[in-house]
Amino acid sequence: MDAYQTLDHTFEPVWDTKSEILILGTFPSVKSRENHFYYGNPQNRFWKLIARIYGEQLPLSIEEKKSLILRHRLAIWDVVAKCDIVGSSDSSIRNVVPADIAGLIKQSSIRTVIANGTKAYELYQRHQLQLTGMQAHKLPSTSPANAAWSLERLEAVWRNALLEQVW
Repeated sequence: MDAYQTLDHTFEPVWDTKSEILILGTFPSVKSRENHFYYGNPQNRFWKLIARIYGEQLPLSIEEKKSLILRHRLAIWDVVAKCDIVGSSDSSIRNVVPADIAGLIKQSSIRTVIANGTKAYELYQRHQLQLTGMQAHKLPSTSPANAAWSLERLEAVWRNALLEQVW
């Protein structure tokens, strides 16, 4: 079994003052940490999902991914700024230092917070809700570990949340 590592989140949130919907993950996976950007595991369906929902080409570079997010008034970040973690295992996360999500919300037009999966939602509830005063909406994770959800099922739920904001 791998050992715990104490790690800092090493890349910035993607947002601008026009961002209205903040999508939160937990903490970068090993692949994301290697790539220095969000959802770096090629098996994670996040980028494919966002591109499909907005009818765009799959972004490949970090700049293309940032542009896709900002064009649609989205923002992405993670709930955790620093933690102890084993590999990419969200269930192993402990000793959390929360990211300054409240600070980001104050500087932007964010009016909706979406948690990408149960663990992101739980960590947000525990470490962020009292600071932001904004309830998060839990969506099914785009992680490859969430194999019970096909891309088509994910797209239907995420599309409602992002485009129609049906809660």
